[in-house]
Amino acid sequence: MKTWITTLGLAAGLAFASTAGAQQKELSFGIISTESSANLKSTWQPLLDDMQKVTGYKVNAFFSTDYAGIIEGMRFNKVQVAWFGNKSAMEAVDRAGAEVFARMTQPDGGTGYWSLMIVHKDSKLQTLQDVLKDRQQLTLGFGDPNSTSGALVPGYYAFAQNGVDPVKDFKRTVRANHETNILAVASRQIDVATVASDGVDRMKIKLPEKHAELRVVWRSPQIASDPMAWRKDLDADAKQKVKDFFLAYGKEAREKEILAKLTIGGFIASSNDQLLPIRQLALAGERGKVEADTTISAEEKARKLKDIDARLAELGRQVASAAK
Repeated sequence: MKTWITTLGLAAGLAFASTAGAQQKELSFGIISTESSANLKSTWQPLLDDMQKVTGYKVNAFFSTDYAGIIEGMRFNKVQVAWFGNKSAMEAVDRAGAEVFARMTQPDGGTGYWSLMIVHKDSKLQTLQDVLKDRQQLTLGFGDPNSTSGALVPGYYAFAQNGVDPVKDFKRTVRANHETNILAVASRQIDVATVASDGVDRMKIKLPEKHAELRVVWRSPQIASDPMAWRKDLDADAKQKVKDFFLAYGKEAREKEILAKLTIGGFIASSNDQLLPIRQLALAGERGKVEADTTISAEEKARKLKDIDARLAELGRQVASAAK
């Protein structure tokens, strides 16, 4: 099923590319792989059907087996609009000519979510420190490398700040999407996993008996809700129609019901500025690796750290300016 859906997405993207320079008729909408493609298709398709009706464009769902596939899809114009996490959006902005135009809100109206570390409810592990202490005997379910809540945020706050390498220091580390990691913990196939809080919320809706098997042992600082992004060179008329659609969506009862299955409250305007804290986090993680690197000379380390500190200072200025 995954192969068939991904192939369908690729074909749709190529169909769009063949009309480049002609009248805009189709849009391919990229959906990051937080769950199986079949599950994502069933929950996103009603929204995409509404998007097609309102904008007048044929809207095709584009799936990939990992986050990088959506980033590359946008890079090569096989994807024109996409739902990203903050880390994958940052990569898409830097590598694929993407631009953030909106962000999701939570069902309760909030504008953020969390990275969680979960274990089976009967696990002896009670805290993050328990996990770190016993890590050499544990199997860790870690997120996609481009996942904000599955990899970047816990990689820094839970592991790097405690001098732990999540890839090397556990008995075994497996990478998977949020849904797979949640189900693996619930069925005791792995000991602990880093996942998104909204992924856990969706599991409570879909499979409450699995959700009941979970327990949270660590919660991150709040993360900005997921961004929506388009290619910067998308036709101006298409941009306006797409933005108008998302900012207006979720006001009617039927639309609210569709969004509830996605654990989304609605959408608000945003920009690339929402990615600045993620850039700070990524650089801070890079700085920690340089500091711990024993293979380079003191001079080389000092040079690299000076460069990173300058970039962090500039990001700090940008964050302060954006907050005004």
